[in-house]
Amino acid sequence: MVFAVGASKPLVWAGARTRPQRARPRTAAPAVPRSVRCRAAAGEGDAAQAASVADVAMPQGRVTDGGSEPGAPLPGEEVVRWTEYGAPIYEGYYEWKNGWRIRYQRSGDSGPPVLLVHGFGGNCDHWRKNTGELGKAGCRAFSIDLLGYGYSSKPSPKNAEPNSIYCFENWSEQLRHFIETKIGEPTAVVCNSVGGIAGLQAAVDDPSLVTSVAVLNISLRMLHVSKQAPLSRPFVAAFQRVLRETDIGKAFFGSVAQPRTVGNILRQAYHDPATVTDELVDCILKPGLQDGAVDVFLDFISYSGGPLPEDLLREVPVPTVVVWGDKDPWEKVEWGREFEAYPTVKEYIELPGVGHCPQDERPDLVNPVLLDFVGKYHRPVASG
Repeated sequence: MVFAVGASKPLVWAGARTRPQRARPRTAAPAVPRSVRCRAAAGEGDAAQAASVADVAMPQGRVTDGGSEPGAPLPGEEVVRWTEYGAPIYEGYYEWKNGWRIRYQRSGDSGPPVLLVHGFGGNCDHWRKNTGELGKAGCRAFSIDLLGYGYSSKPSPKNAEPNSIYCFENWSEQLRHFIETKIGEPTAVVCNSVGGIAGLQAAVDDPSLVTSVAVLNISLRMLHVSKQAPLSRPFVAAFQRVLRETDIGKAFFGSVAQPRTVGNILRQAYHDPATVTDELVDCILKPGLQDGAVDVFLDFISYSGGPLPEDLLREVPVPTVVVWGDKDPWEKVEWGREFEAYPTVKEYIELPGVGHCPQDERPDLVNPVLLDFVGKYHRPVASG
């Protein structure tokens, strides 16, 4: 659910808030790309916006040739919406391991592939303002519901080891399987919040499948056991166990899984409350009310192990771009700036006046950044 969209926001307490290790002093504020700054100042309309998105990628000569024409759905797909830019969004399901059904959406029939990965509590529809525009601009754009979220299967974690199903290693496997079986070629991966951990993990696990990674306000995982104050660790673990294994957790979930509450939490995450619409609340809340969603939620909020973004960013062997909405109340921009010094981070970009979910709050800023990212760092597959 969206109340989980900022997974680093403590549900109980955060313990000691440690920060990513600084690799070298930061000497200057990162520059927002010229196209982003100009759009924020000019307030252009949708038609000019679409043209500018195409222009962003033109210098690289590979993202767009003027926009791909709408094609036809593949077997098992259907058109779920037409964007205001005239691009169809196709939706389908495919079967992953154990018979789990995974939902995905796509737009565009040719060009470099881009896979969009949502954060905790999100789903494909959190990229509804990006998938179609990327497809129209000349990409093959895909978004995916991670296992347990959206309309993907929600297998019960009760008969498994805690955090063995809903964990970044498993989601990494899911993303890599999707790239291999549905996309069919190495792919640029774009992620928001905790989705950034899954995307980076996929790149570390098999860089032959991931050409580059862009992370938007990546979760810093402040409830990770290594970031908790030593004295608080047993209390955090005990509270998580109570939520996961008793009716208290279900009652907590039920109290939060309400339109008004979800809307209020989104208005915390988004800097501009006017961008939190009834449509957005419905997109997030409705799949979160499906059977099994409560167990997924309770299992994940008890997940205090696994990888950290700072560790993955040191290991990732592909070009990485870090994007940060500077008004994020949960993942503070001051912490995000630390990543600018990492050798693997090719660009660090701040978006002024934007909160935790930039792709939805300000797609007019984010889409040009994503096209520029694909144009610079996606490696086309060599023919022959």
